[in-house]
Amino acid sequence: MSPRAATPGPEAGSGTGTGPDPGNGAGPGSDSGTLAFVESPVQLLNVLEWAHAHAHVPAPASDGRRPPGAGLTLVVLSPVDPMTRGQLRRMAELAREEGHRVRWEEARGGTLAPFRTVGGLTALLRRARRVVMGDPFSRYVQLLLTLTGARELVVVDDGTATMEFVTQLAQGERLVRWHRKGGRPGPRDLLFAPVSAVARRRLRATPARTVEIFSAMPIGEVPEGVTVTANTFTWTRARFGPPRVAKGADLVGTSLVETGVVDVEHYLDAVRALASAHGAGRYFAHRRESTEKLHRLAVETGLEIVRPDLPLELIARRGPVGRTILSFPSTVVHTLPLALAGTEVRVAVCDIDPGWLTTSASPRARTFLTGVTSTARDVHRLPGTSATAAGQAGPEGTAGPTGSSVWRRSHRRERCPDSADKSGQFTQP
Repeated sequence: MSPRAATPGPEAGSGTGTGPDPGNGAGPGSDSGTLAFVESPVQLLNVLEWAHAHAHVPAPASDGRRPPGAGLTLVVLSPVDPMTRGQLRRMAELAREEGHRVRWEEARGGTLAPFRTVGGLTALLRRARRVVMGDPFSRYVQLLLTLTGARELVVVDDGTATMEFVTQLAQGERLVRWHRKGGRPGPRDLLFAPVSAVARRRLRATPARTVEIFSAMPIGEVPEGVTVTANTFTWTRARFGPPRVAKGADLVGTSLVETGVVDVEHYLDAVRALASAHGAGRYFAHRRESTEKLHRLAVETGLEIVRPDLPLELIARRGPVGRTILSFPSTVVHTLPLALAGTEVRVAVCDIDPGWLTTSASPRARTFLTGVTSTARDVHRLPGTSATAAGQAGPEGTAGPTGSSVWRRSHRRERCPDSADKSGQFTQP
């Protein structure tokens, strides 16, 4: 089975360079007081969900279209990774269609890029009455928080990291990503500590400042004065689908190997066992998974490797999608049941066995991953005590594909909509 690779190139989609995209200036009635910062496709999706839930989207005109720039101002702090950039450009197109103004910042394009970006955003930050952010762990976002006096702050989901953020904020701890927690602060951490401390104080609710957390994740201890609003993926369900449901299963990849948490050989064994036991034919790669690992998966399992050009919640909602979606502990075990509510798709999660963890994995890794799985609603839980146990829940559909396949990349596509099929994935030329 031939793997499908793809995402558009980093410059695909409309609008390039730093600053607001041409033709998308804020018009009359625009919500110019709301400024949103995103660095990943999932963050951008959740800003759209927040805007929809809070009615920060203008009503469509008689022809069904919304005037460009009539919503909030959305600032993309672009990363350098081509896969992430490609998904962000596709999501930016959807944001414009919803009436939001998109400002694309080459925030990491060279040594001077951060200075240009921060300098260009300072005036907007000073004027904003509301700031929406997707990643409070980001040094970029923390720096921008020190420059704003906004009276309303909103944190939207950046996946499962939101769970750790809320806990740390409630307990007054310094903000550290879960897979790094327990390690010693590096020189850059120490240098940035004063900025991080100011940002942490800004994220606390006060009589003069409200803080909202908009999340699909299970929230345990809520920080004092903070409002938690449930993200139910209403916009996603209204905008896409319902999907066509196919037989068999799809498998969702994870970047736990790339972040140094899970050993690659144990991961490959687990994927092989899951695919065989449940008849999985496709593997939806995480945008951060390495090409080398994906090549091995394609050759050793026969799975069709798909690099989605949109967040998986939208890909699954558009379909076609397998009757069962298999995943390791990750954001999708919380979000896919919401996005696919009302369909017959079942989401199943395979636990990470402690023996799969690397020797360098954070002491927090085991309990965090267990918490991700145990708090997931409306999912079927599979055992993960070994690679063999990963498939003990019994076959789902037909036997999985066997044999080898050749890993190939599709040619780069210059325009996403023209190259995508109905599912939003990219086919071989």
